[in-house]
Amino acid sequence: MIDHTIASERLLQECATVENFLESPNEDAFAEVFNIFTPQLISFFRARGCEPSLSEDLAQDVSLILYRKADQLRDRTLFRAWLFKVARSSLCRHYGKKSREVGTIDLEKVSDSLVTSVSVSAATHAFEFQHWMSFLDSREALTLRFIEEWKYHEIAAAKAIPIGTVQWRVFNAKKKLVPHLRRRQGADRRAA
Repeated sequence: MIDHTIASERLLQECATVENFLESPNEDAFAEVFNIFTPQLISFFRARGCEPSLSEDLAQDVSLILYRKADQLRDRTLFRAWLFKVARSSLCRHYGKKSREVGTIDLEKVSDSLVTSVSVSAATHAFEFQHWMSFLDSREALTLRFIEEWKYHEIAAAKAIPIGTVQWRVFNAKKKLVPHLRRRQGADRRAA
């Protein structure tokens, strides 16, 4: 019962602090809101797998958005929900930006390395892969998915296309590969 009373008092204090900040958004009122919500935001980000330093950075970003855009809040009773929606959006933006940064590869280099491997032996898997990929129009999606081992959402973010489009391209490219795989499988059986 004592924990319930303490939690209720803390919630009332939190609501009063938020109301004070929303009524007169000055630096002192913001500092009080910052002190209350920053640990909660850090915990929010940590619970979603972020490193401590990243969690602190994202919490500061959310606090900056709070300071700049608190006057745009339509329903003050939904402050907490709004704040954590901003936090979630900030985390999504971070991962989107991260996947775009990581998502850059030079397909010409990949192609050149495959051509180099072809000069060694025309019976290698690299040669077969290049041969199959040469007639596929979705080869970039296949390369990212199966060579680079990216997830569909990472490819979609990197190419700025919907995830369904990525899935469709990979599916159709795999359909085009099936006859070639069956021919190869038959050749392997005859050789054995």
